[in-house]
Amino acid sequence: MDRVPFQATSVGALYDRIPALPVSVLLDNVRSLYNVGAFFRTADAARVERIYLGGITGRPPQRAIAKTALGAEQSVAWEHTWEPAALLRSMAQRGTEIAAVETTVHAVDLFDWAPRFPVCIVFGHEVEGIGPEISALCDTHVRIPMLGSKHSLNVATAGGVVIYELLRKYRALCA
Repeated sequence: MDRVPFQATSVGALYDRIPALPVSVLLDNVRSLYNVGAFFRTADAARVERIYLGGITGRPPQRAIAKTALGAEQSVAWEHTWEPAALLRSMAQRGTEIAAVETTVHAVDLFDWAPRFPVCIVFGHEVEGIGPEISALCDTHVRIPMLGSKHSLNVATAGGVVIYELLRKYRALCA
């Protein structure tokens, strides 16, 4: 069977009205360069506007990022910041909803969340999560349903789940 680019299919036409998904991603202190690369690849696939790399999060050019990004680190806009809190405050002042992807007591279920676009989704350190200062700046905390015994996903996998749910919700608004 021949592989056909998604845009060449009739289903691809449903996305013609979405030149860019009004979503940005903040990776705050994400250690794994492979996870960073995976975020770039998912961001490219869903047309995410920008990735912000905060704190110790690795940034291109890095071989491990390129290995998983497969060139997406060159097609997705990105910038690094040592001051992610200042970045989030600035985004909030411009009307961006800031959403922490974190299981907290006041988190809403991903599938029940009604995001206000534009949205910046925040992902934290693979073990420690999102720090208290960044968490306090978030308008919304969103949890991905966890039905298994581990109650967690790899951060890049979680990113893919949330980004594609946002794409689904935004497509419905554009219909």
